Amino acid sequence: MIERVPRGALVSNVEITATTVQRGDVIQLGGRACRVSDLFQLPQGAKQLLFESGELLTIHARSRLVAVRLLRRR
Repeated sequence: MIERVPRGALVSNVEITATTVQRGDVIQLGGRACRVSDLFQLPQGAKQLLFESGELLTIHARSRLVAVRLLRRR
């Protein structure tokens, strides 16, 4: 389950790849919002994403997905 975003927090839709994905990114998969809890580097630039739900997703080095990212205040 995805925690609620704090009031006043800024979020942004970002295109992510295996290179740019970060812990905390929320990716919409099959109508469900899945938050990335951990990342594992695989050969040839691929990454395996572990979601808070325990599910895994492997993305190829050239895969492109859209995620929601919480913007940090400076």
